[in-house]
Amino acid sequence: MTARPVRRSSLLVCLALAAAPLLTGCGSEPDGSFDAQPGTPSPTCVQHQSRTPGTRYTGGQASDPRAVLEMMRFYTANGTKAFCDGKPPTDTDRRWTDLYTALGGDPVHVPQPRP
Repeated sequence: MTARPVRRSSLLVCLALAAAPLLTGCGSEPDGSFDAQPGTPSPTCVQHQSRTPGTRYTGGQASDPRAVLEMMRFYTANGTKAFCDGKPPTDTDRRWTDLYTALGGDPVHVPQPRP
């Protein structure tokens, strides 16, 4: 038998599900959903997140892989764009970007803390 190559999306799902239990104690709300700006698939700027990551993203085995991948895709494509109001990331925005990197997302795709 020959080994099949692991697809990147499958690897991300596995990483997300493996890391999610580590983040369940981070003050998440059970219904905190990520706003991926579905009305603007290629935004020129991003909106601030209004809810902290919920159990759909941090619930370990109970996480929703589709929701996790949507959040990961959004930050990979848009994470370094400026916020539409010109303000820096909020604490809630930082929770999402911390989750993104904890789940294996490349930190170059999200705003970096100021020194």
